[in-house]
Amino acid sequence: MPPAQPAPDFVHRFIPAGKADLTLVLLHGTGGGENDLLPLGRRLMPGANLLSIRGKVLENGMPRYFRRIREGVFDEQDLRFRTNELADFLVSTFHGPFIAVGYSNGANIAASALLLRPETFTGAMLFRAMVPLQPERPPALTGKPIFLAAGKYDQIVPPENTKQLADMFDQYGAAVTLNWEDADHGLADHEIETARQWARSFTRETA
Repeated sequence: MPPAQPAPDFVHRFIPAGKADLTLVLLHGTGGGENDLLPLGRRLMPGANLLSIRGKVLENGMPRYFRRIREGVFDEQDLRFRTNELADFLVSTFHGPFIAVGYSNGANIAASALLLRPETFTGAMLFRAMVPLQPERPPALTGKPIFLAAGKYDQIVPPENTKQLADMFDQYGAAVTLNWEDADHGLADHEIETARQWARSFTRETA
């Protein structure tokens, strides 16, 4: 019998919040780290546990969650492997339910997890996400709440790509909220407040 494979591990920070039964999984953008999104997570859902994870892949010394061939073109084989690795880490190390909060590269791997391992996340808040891949089979997303935050003038994520992702989630039955801001790839304060209000509604519905 082959030896058991060790559980995947990531550099991370976990900040518990009393008796909270929801954990925000914070996934940074390219070049970020496990401390970057902690203020955002606390603002979005003050009563939730925070689990912030650093990407393992380095691109010119900058942490990411998966490799890419060039801007906007992903290494799909690596993306699939890293998505499963991240999902396995979450379910083997922590207790859910989990809500993904991702920005840019972090939003993309969260979107990939929703498409490949939909059971991992109860819901998601994705800032500046794009279509990561096409799933081989329809994921079970019926009723799953997903908040997509997009910038109308984003020069990295084309607006039509975000719309395609929203349509894909909708096709698979998710409850999608697509929020457009007069912003570029950076986050606007107003959309963070909008996401916070959305999160309050989500927590009331799942209480």
